[in-house]
Amino acid sequence: MALADLGASINLMPLSVWKKLSFPDLSSTCMTLELATRSIAYPAGIAEDVFVQVDKFTFPADFVVVHYDVDPRVPLILGRPFLRMAYALVDVHGEELILRDGDEK
Repeated sequence: MALADLGASINLMPLSVWKKLSFPDLSSTCMTLELATRSIAYPAGIAEDVFVQVDKFTFPADFVVVHYDVDPRVPLILGRPFLRMAYALVDVHGEELILRDGDEK
């Protein structure tokens, strides 16, 4: 499960999730984030080309890895970069998110 956030300009992954997945080293970054709580977070790095599987589709995505308390129901936050890559159609009224890969939905 993940949270699709139309207001997020990055994809976020908690440091605890990244450690469990045993990915290669993170790329360094000097970015500073202001979280929804107005607190400041300094990312541990960038996880590049992480393959995200959604149903029958797999998409590559880069994630900013940050130490924050994770909601176990939604460990990842997928922002506009992922939604753009997945050609997402968002029906806010109908509470539906449709991802596309070529002609498949």
